[in-house]
Amino acid sequence: MEAGPNERGSGPAAGEQLQQRHVPCQVFPEQPDQGTSQRGFLSSFFTSNQKCQLMLLKTLETNPYVKLLLDAMKYSGCAVNRERHFSCEDCNGNVSGGFDASTSQIVLCQNNIRNQAHMNRVVTHELIHAFDHCRAHVDWFTNVRHLACSEVRAANLSGDCSLVNEIIRLRFGLKQHHQTCVRDRAVLSILAVRNISKEVAQKAVDEVFESCFNDHEPFGRIPHNKTYAKYAHRDFQNRDRYYSNI
Repeated sequence: MEAGPNERGSGPAAGEQLQQRHVPCQVFPEQPDQGTSQRGFLSSFFTSNQKCQLMLLKTLETNPYVKLLLDAMKYSGCAVNRERHFSCEDCNGNVSGGFDASTSQIVLCQNNIRNQAHMNRVVTHELIHAFDHCRAHVDWFTNVRHLACSEVRAANLSGDCSLVNEIIRLRFGLKQHHQTCVRDRAVLSILAVRNISKEVAQKAVDEVFESCFNDHEPFGRIPHNKTYAKYAHRDFQNRDRYYSNI
C-alpha cells in the first residue's frame, strides 16, 4: 500500500480477474462515514472525483510502469478493468491509496493524490501488490512477512525511491541509498496498515529483504525511471519471440 505519502496494498488471486477486499486487518484506506461531508459543496466532490478519474485514465494509457503491469496481469490471467477494479474515493488520514484483497479493487484517495506524478506512483505501487496476489498465494491478513515482501517490491519497483522523489523529501545519501529508501518506505507502509510496533515491522522487512528486493518481476530489472520502464515493457512484450527463437 501507499500510505500518504505512505501507501498500502495487497493483491488478486490468479485466474480470478482481481476479486477480493482488505478490511479485517485494515490494509485498506479508511473511508469517511457515509453521510458526513468531507467538502463544503457537493460540486466540489464531483470536481475532485472527475479530476481523479481523468488522472487515472491518463496513467493507464501513458505510464510505462502501469502499462507493463497491466500486460503482466492479463498474461497471468488477472485482467484489469478500469471501471471494475479502480475507485476514486475520499479517504481519512493521509493515505494515498490501497489495494483491497477481498474485492481486488484499488482505491485511489482523491482527496490526497496531489498531481499526475503522484497518481502514476500510487497506481504503480498498488498494481505491484495486485500482481503479487495474482501470481502467488499471499497471506495478507495474518503473515506480516508476506506483506513485508510485497511492500519491499512495491517500494523498489514503483519509482517511489527515485532520486527525484528522494531529493523532494530532502533525503540524500550515496552508498546503497536506494536500498535504505526501500527499507524505510516498506516499514512505513506496513505501519500504515498493521497495528504493530516499528520494531516488528523492521524485523519482518529485514527477514525478507534480500530475496524480495532482488525479485524484479514483471520488470526484469529495477526501473529507475520511465526510460528503464519503457525498455522493460518492450522486453516483456517480446518475451515469446525470444523463446520461440531458442
